[in-house]
Amino acid sequence: MTSIVDTPADAARPAVPSGLVTVARAPGWVRYALLAVGLAVALWLPNGLYAAVAVDILCWALFAVAVDLLLGFTGLMSFGHAAFWGTSAYVTGLVAIHAGLPFPVAVLAGALAAAVLAVPIGYLAVKRTGIYFAMVTLAFAQMVYYVANEWRSVTRGENGLQGVPRELFGLDLTDDYYFYYAILPIVLLGLAAAWRIVQSPFGRVLVGIRDNPARARALGYPVHRYKLTAFVLSGFIAGLGGGLFAVGHRFVSLDVLHWTTSGKAVIVVVLGGIGTLWGGVLGAGVVVLLEDWLSFSGFEAIGLVTGGIFVLVVLLFRRGIWGSAAALALRRMAARRR
Repeated sequence: MTSIVDTPADAARPAVPSGLVTVARAPGWVRYALLAVGLAVALWLPNGLYAAVAVDILCWALFAVAVDLLLGFTGLMSFGHAAFWGTSAYVTGLVAIHAGLPFPVAVLAGALAAAVLAVPIGYLAVKRTGIYFAMVTLAFAQMVYYVANEWRSVTRGENGLQGVPRELFGLDLTDDYYFYYAILPIVLLGLAAAWRIVQSPFGRVLVGIRDNPARARALGYPVHRYKLTAFVLSGFIAGLGGGLFAVGHRFVSLDVLHWTTSGKAVIVVVLGGIGTLWGGVLGAGVVVLLEDWLSFSGFEAIGLVTGGIFVLVVLLFRRGIWGSAAALALRRMAARRR
């Protein structure tokens, strides 16, 4: 069985303009204006929301961008990215607790551990396509979950890692408000790295492999090697988000490795817009804010609401929030040129 992007019918179908294409075609002042607005919102966020919620939005935004890098630009649906998010969270927590290093160093160690884990998993997974790839990643993620649950001497099992420090050269970061601004540069660097990846010649090859892998092979590109590289890069960026999530909550539980965490990341990407990159950031904000609002209102079936919204988006706005807005803007730009 092949993936959807591997079928001849889809290869012949004109590609749907993504949010990145729309932004690239926009005038220079529009691109700079969007960048300025995005930075302004990022700086304002903890002032308009609870700082802890703003921190969660940043972490999930990195996770969603990592998943979109694989799903939207390589055509690989992963249901096991919680393995990298959770592995980084545990490694970050262990390094911060036992080594006492500044939290950026601990987060980097966690992200590197996630990238290392992504190498063998990706090597075996990228040889499959479609549902087989998704199931292989899910199976490996469940194996990592089992190891974390049983390795109680290190992970503390169901009790989790508690009291993860926020050490940063003696600065007091116990307040989530100040911690938000401490992690914001790391998140921006992660997002910038993802943008650079998809805008580079390497990213263009990934899109070509997504649209027509047979043609990419005919042109001499090592398809599996490109997919593996994208898989590892995606795991690293997801690890950055997972490490920041661990330090932000000062606690690491088995939930960070559960398959529902991977499913939530996919929902965030689909809601924001697959293949738009920034749609993942927008989707993370919507989902985290919605979950926070529902939890404070006393509503317990949060998954029912988020799942219902996911179904509506798939049925009515298949390009997601950012993707639909970008497509509309592109049509209007084309109409004006006529």
